[in-house]
Amino acid sequence: MRNASGPRAPMPDDLSPAGAVQVGLGSRSYEIRIGPGLLADAGSAIVPFCTGQKVVIITDETVAALYLEHLTDTLGDAGIAHRTITVPSGEASKDFSTFERVAEEVIGGGVERRDLIVALGGGVVGDLAGFVASVVLRGIDFIQIPTTLLAQVDSSVGGKTAINSSHGKNLIGLFHQPRLVIVDTDTLDSLPRRELLAGYAEVVKYGLLGDQDFFAWLESHGDALLAGDPSARSYAIRVCCEAKARIVAKDEREAGIRALLNLGHTFGHALEAEIGYGGGLLHGEAVAFGMTLAFDLSARLGRCSTGDADRVRAHLAAAGLPISLKETPVQNPADAADRLIGHMWSDKKVAGGKLTFILADGIGQAVVTQDVPLKDVRAVLQAAA
Repeated sequence: MRNASGPRAPMPDDLSPAGAVQVGLGSRSYEIRIGPGLLADAGSAIVPFCTGQKVVIITDETVAALYLEHLTDTLGDAGIAHRTITVPSGEASKDFSTFERVAEEVIGGGVERRDLIVALGGGVVGDLAGFVASVVLRGIDFIQIPTTLLAQVDSSVGGKTAINSSHGKNLIGLFHQPRLVIVDTDTLDSLPRRELLAGYAEVVKYGLLGDQDFFAWLESHGDALLAGDPSARSYAIRVCCEAKARIVAKDEREAGIRALLNLGHTFGHALEAEIGYGGGLLHGEAVAFGMTLAFDLSARLGRCSTGDADRVRAHLAAAGLPISLKETPVQNPADAADRLIGHMWSDKKVAGGKLTFILADGIGQAVVTQDVPLKDVRAVLQAAA
């Protein structure tokens, strides 16, 4: 994934809590603490937010086996009473039945309004736990401890909480900001390659939507990030979190520029809805495919150059992410275009009876538009079959 582009900036050696990224939302502002080994001291970081009697940890089976004991030990050392609710791993846990079970267990354990929920896991756990926290007792505080690259750079920050509907992804939810985000970069060491790549798609997204220098840096250093280089990982996570924090501070509830964070998602969510949420396609894989199509569509409409679209496609393909329907589990890809467009009409970004797309005037120049002829959308989907 290398080219002649030089690095955007030196990678910092230290990303201590003192240099944490701030999400500026007035009285609801919070820190994103980024660095290795932070899980071991999570208890002392959480203590200032424990105004109640106990903490409820929500995690999944995979993460529990890896990191739950580390968290419970540090909470115990800090004198924090805690209990755990575990859900099955995977996107299927973001459904009504799992939400109901978790909410009932939280309430049944005698939770009080001053107690705290801690989400330990990837995007599914963070979304589910955050939604439970947002509605139980009309809202209690929660903290995110994301353990996947996708969650660390995107879903744990910004307060979007949700579960899926039979009609589409993330259609039932609320904005509910965490009190703190603890990003322990060491947890990435346990990720399967496929999960790491899914998170990398979201990293690339930040370069494509608003930072062409960062995208060029990824072209030079993305392979080091994926290979486990600690400095490359910490640097990329920090750049992404800083970008998201700036956007969220300006547009918390996605009334304007926050929609840019959905680059690749109109196509990606349609593909997920077509395939189903059983794990056949990871969210980041769908986003990678969607970003490729967003740039293909932008080039077709004359918004960006074919060279930019080719550059995006080449980088994602070199990383090992899907860039065509043939690389996904979709059935009958040659006939999928109209089915995928049908799913787009259930997307939460539909407004005024029109589909909303995040397109680009170039790498790092994303734009929100509804002025997209369906014939062109169909054409790029057919070309990707």
